[in-house]
Amino acid sequence: MTIQLPPVDPALVEAAARLATADATVRHATLAAQVERANELYYANDAPDLSDAEYDALFRELVALETAHPELITADSPTQRVGGTPTGTFDEVRHGRPMLSLSNAFSHDELRAFDTRVRKGLGLPAPPEPTPELRYVAELKIDGLAISLRYERGRFVQG
Repeated sequence: MTIQLPPVDPALVEAAARLATADATVRHATLAAQVERANELYYANDAPDLSDAEYDALFRELVALETAHPELITADSPTQRVGGTPTGTFDEVRHGRPMLSLSNAFSHDELRAFDTRVRKGLGLPAPPEPTPELRYVAELKIDGLAISLRYERGRFVQG
């Protein structure tokens, strides 16, 4: 099963589409190895050697390559998995709703795609229809931790 690729700036996809298949294949292998190494250092070793911006740039280029050249998508591509190898320290938990706040947007097109996904998930009209009940808060990304805490009747039950 192939996981749907996240939206990425069309200019990146266009640049990737201009690459010959052989060049795209070589670049894909290089990017996949770089992202895999970064994932291992970040998730398993807690010792990242790339800034978030550097990692995001590599990952977005990899997504653009796979969007332009879908034949390069494999089950072991970093775009088809989340993070690194589980450490076994924590139990696996399935979220009732996706943590959409973890999405990145680096262009107006990516922000519009995020809005479309949120509206669809909430059962709201597609853009450009107004939705007065929908508000966003956007912040600069600062490296840190994302956490989902669940309370039932005011009591902590999962996190």
